[in-house]
Amino acid sequence: MSKIYMLCDMEGISGIRRMEQVKRDQGDAFVEGRKLMIDDINVAVDACFANGATEVVVADTHGGGGQVRVADMDPRAIYELPAGRRMMTSLDETFDGVILLGHHAMAGTLNGFLDHTMNSMMIWQFRCNGQPLGEIGIEAAWAGHYGVPVIAVTGDQATCDEAKALLGEVEGAVVKVGLGRNRARCLSIPNAHQAIREAVGTAVSSLGKYKPFTPALPAVTEMTVYRSDMVDEIAPKPGIERLDARTVRRTVDSLLEIFSIVW
Repeated sequence: MSKIYMLCDMEGISGIRRMEQVKRDQGDAFVEGRKLMIDDINVAVDACFANGATEVVVADTHGGGGQVRVADMDPRAIYELPAGRRMMTSLDETFDGVILLGHHAMAGTLNGFLDHTMNSMMIWQFRCNGQPLGEIGIEAAWAGHYGVPVIAVTGDQATCDEAKALLGEVEGAVVKVGLGRNRARCLSIPNAHQAIREAVGTAVSSLGKYKPFTPALPAVTEMTVYRSDMVDEIAPKPGIERLDARTVRRTVDSLLEIFSIVW
């Protein structure tokens, strides 16, 4: 018996190869992107149940969520949205693993398709205890608060490389290769789905070998943004220290506060 939490983004979904497919105002391109996303989700959900999962919770967090039509999702799974500062709303100590589906590399990654860290218009780099982290690291640390490991990541080659470098023992499904930031060379959908099925299946059937990501506490978080006026708005908040024109620092006592430098 195992409980799995699946946190889904969109940039790393199979077949998504251009910006328009992840933007809500882009008509047919976004409709296609949504369809590709739910297809990846359903493949991953099926692989979870086929390998011993008894409960799977799926959260769609791209742009705050809302891409998924619940009617299209595998009915064995439970769907939820992020709520306020809780990126994984129902995650707690009872879960056995987290799957990061359709993810992307951190801001500034060479050949990372649509690379960014949380806010592509604002954040140049985020660091925890001096170590640069992208969304994979931020989310893994959040899960680490509960003692839950990230067990599998799907996305482009740069995404999976980042996950393995940071987390060590983690399964990766490479479904595309970035060609610079704005283009990607994708596997065929059947081959991409097979890669997801194999990575997720291996992860869920081998839960004991993965370890939670737990940066040392208290954790010193720092964020460098693109323009100094962005820090002008953040710096006055309680607990924030301005280091220079574009960088702020905050020390936190809980991994649930790892991204509170922005929230």
